[in-house]
Amino acid sequence: MALTVSASTAPPQEEAPVQTPAPVQAPVSLQPPAPATPQRSRGADTRALTQVLFGQLKGLQPGTPEHNRVRGALIEANLPLVRYAAARFRSRNEPMEDVVQVGTIGLINAIDRFDPDRGVQFPTFAMPTVVGEIKRYFRDNVRTVHVPRRLHELWVQVNSATEDLTTAFGRTPTTAEIAERLRIGEDEVLSCIEAGRSYHATSLEAAQEGDGLPGLLDRLGYEDPALDGVEHRDLVRHLLVQLPEREQRILLLRYYSNLTQSQISAELGVSQMHVSRLLARSFQRLRSANRIEA
Repeated sequence: MALTVSASTAPPQEEAPVQTPAPVQAPVSLQPPAPATPQRSRGADTRALTQVLFGQLKGLQPGTPEHNRVRGALIEANLPLVRYAAARFRSRNEPMEDVVQVGTIGLINAIDRFDPDRGVQFPTFAMPTVVGEIKRYFRDNVRTVHVPRRLHELWVQVNSATEDLTTAFGRTPTTAEIAERLRIGEDEVLSCIEAGRSYHATSLEAAQEGDGLPGLLDRLGYEDPALDGVEHRDLVRHLLVQLPEREQRILLLRYYSNLTQSQISAELGVSQMHVSRLLARSFQRLRSANRIEA
């Protein structure tokens, strides 16, 4: 008898094992890194161009057209360095165009003195020269009142200490706090503050901004009634010293002490007639010595 195996009695098949999905990993970026910012790229280009131009300048004879052309290209390429240095002096209330022009003079001096064989980057070499030229300009030409060098240097320290203390306290520091920070006297701090205000002088005739009032000269000034007599008094003083001592004394007693001729005669022990003659002679000498009336 044939043995029949039904589907129900077939041996069970092994099930495929259930695989656990691997953890999803972040895709690896195959793109190149972000390019440098335009500002950094321009700075690198400027440094590379400056290095090339200095290499060309070194082999040229000063004064030749080619030397002047390369030198001019160096100046133009490094003008952003001058503007960067000039921006540090915006608080001085000086036209920025003037400050840039002065800084350009420092840049030209740095170009003429720079030696590329020393291995120093040109911006590192030029920056102190540019800043020094600008500071010299402010020290010698901008201030209305000349300030001693020591007081000017101390004013820079006072200004820096004021900014630091303002940030630390959240308010404007007092004179005593600034003096304690710098270990100097309060009088020196006040002198430095006054020195910092000497960059610009306000005209006495300038109208007051905001309040619409007339200038300070119109509000405080007045006509001195004795002003017209200044020249006359100076002239009389010059003429009096030319008289003999006794005649000078008679004139002083008569017109400064307001004594009469009789009182003068009693004071000097001479007759009144003699006093009158001396006065007349003194007047004649004064008139003859007066160049204006002559």
